[in-house]
This record gives sequence, structure tokens and C-alpha cells, in this order.
Amino acid sequence: MTRPLPRQAILVVNAQSRRGRALFGEARDKLTAAGITLIAAHAVRDPKRLGQTIREALASKPPMLIVGGGDGSLSMSVDDFVGGDTVFALLPLGTANSFARTLGIPLDLDGAIAVIAGGERRRIDLGMIDGDYFANCAAIGLAPMIAESVPNGLKRWLGRAGYLAWAGWKYLGFRPFSVTVGEGPAAERLSAVEVRIANGGYHGGTELVESAEPDNGEIVIQVVVGHASRTLLASWAASLLRLRARHWTVREFRGPTFRIATDPPLPISIDGEVLARTPVTAKVARAIIDVAAPASLQA
Repeated sequence: MTRPLPRQAILVVNAQSRRGRALFGEARDKLTAAGITLIAAHAVRDPKRLGQTIREALASKPPMLIVGGGDGSLSMSVDDFVGGDTVFALLPLGTANSFARTLGIPLDLDGAIAVIAGGERRRIDLGMIDGDYFANCAAIGLAPMIAESVPNGLKRWLGRAGYLAWAGWKYLGFRPFSVTVGEGPAAERLSAVEVRIANGGYHGGTELVESAEPDNGEIVIQVVVGHASRTLLASWAASLLRLRARHWTVREFRGPTFRIATDPPLPISIDGEVLARTPVTAKVARAIIDVAAPASLQA
């Protein structure tokens, strides 16, 4: 049985995201034209105020809160939806838009608004890194090195091309590391070039963890194994080209909770933002928030 989405909402757009500033007015007008009554609409130009603006909006308990931005805006938002009844809706205005891809939300403004106006209410899981909720994917390895150093202007003006260029630069100094998944006799120690902690299938805008779904009650730990950094390039290329070899470069662990440690200790990017450091406990928070998703017949 499908559950309809609310027709009233508050809109909060990260105007520092790649397309947020340019599309805020258009998004507001098109949402209204699609039959969504906007209780309030905020374009947040200071990233430090985004979280506060979202919390203030949620304090008024709107039926739905629409967040416009990229995966970083999403990571900043989801914790505040836990424990409430407000539906989380997403306008993908960032660079990779991985969680929008996981949910099947179109990346164009009109398509995303069509989901908000005509989609359905879907209950999903969130991942957790220690006490921090995340929607889509966390990563250990090259991704946090990129996320904590990429110039904001590069992403805004060049988009994915700029992000990939910066990734190539950081790759030159990247080295493999050791990761231990689990504890006690069941723990496994592997040489790795990347670790993906996935609640959804997409990372960096590419489907990498095909077995991860945001409503199956499991977290997926995917380790790209190898002793040379070039293994990471081979794994990413195989995933981009949808080659069978993409399955040969990884080990997967599935379940409700895992302890993850690395040698040396390393930063973790969570939905694109560097927010933790190993060792950590990764687990799933089962069916914990409602999101606006494509209707079953659209998906």
C-alpha cells in the first residue's frame, strides 16, 4: 500500500551548492506551480548556517521539508529528521548526487519536483558511524583525502570534471592501508585501497555497491582489496564500464553492525563530508525516516 506525500512543505536550499543559488527561485516557483504549498522558503548562503536553518524549520514540525543541495547538505540534514514525522524530500543540486541516484530521483529540477508532487512516502534505513547517521555511503581511503581538500570553487564552477581532476591530483600521493573488519575470532584483516560503508548503492555518482539498498535492514562493508594504489583505478574503471571484473576486486560483508579499524588510523567521509576517524562502529538504523521517493510505478 502506497502512502501519499504531504502537500505542504518548507524549502531550504544550500545556495553554496553547485546549482543552489541559481535555481532557488526557479525551484520555489515550480514547486508552487506543482501544487506544493510552501510554508516558508530559505536560500542559505552561509554553509555554517545550513544546519541551524534546517533545525529551526523542523522545530515547527512541517509535514515535509525539502532540502536542495548536494550530498554534503544531505549528510548535514538527516540526523535532525530522526525521531520526527516530517518527510525528507530532496532536490539534487550538487555534484555527485549519490543519494538521489540511490532513490531513483531524477537529477533535473523538473523531474525531482515531479517526484515531490506525485511520488510516495517511503520508509528507509539510515547508516550510522558511531553516533552519526548517514543516508547513503561513507568511505575510507582516497575519497576523504579529496573531500577534505577540494577547493569549493573548483566543484562549483567545473562540477564533476573539476572534482575528478582534483581526485587525480590527490591520487598521486595515495597509498594502500590495512583494514580489519569485525572483532574477535571472526575479524578479517585485509590490505585495502578503499573501504565503502554503504546504505545505498552509489558513491561519487557511480553505482559501486550494487547489493546495498536503503530499506533492507543491513549495512554493507565493501573492501577494495589490493597492495597497489592502481588497483583502485582498475576497480573504479570496471564499475564505470559495468564490467564483470568489478566483482573480482572487492570483498563484501553484510549485516546489522561491524567494527572497522585501519592501520594507520584514517579519516572517514560520510556522504561526502569528513566527519569521523577510524576505528569506528558502523551499523544500520532500521526504517528510521520517511523520504519522498518516486511512486512505485515510476521507479
